[in-house]
Amino acid sequence: MSDVNEYDVIVDAREERCPMPLLKMKLALAKMTVGECVCVFATDEGSKKDIPHYLEMVGMSLVDTGETDDSGFYFVVRKGE
Repeated sequence: MSDVNEYDVIVDAREERCPMPLLKMKLALAKMTVGECVCVFATDEGSKKDIPHYLEMVGMSLVDTGETDDSGFYFVVRKGE
């Protein structure tokens, strides 16, 4: 994962249960312009399935994903059209 300062929006959904990480990401994307990046931090296991599935449904791509040092994970999404 790169430096968090390079993202346009950070969504911290750690310790939040499904479906909150996905909903917070969707709210962030709705306020963003095309080409901006959001980084979502989550600890809910369901997010590993829900977020990529949602992005595939709406035609957006996952730029990066991985695990964090605090037993969570992150998702980097660039807003598409």
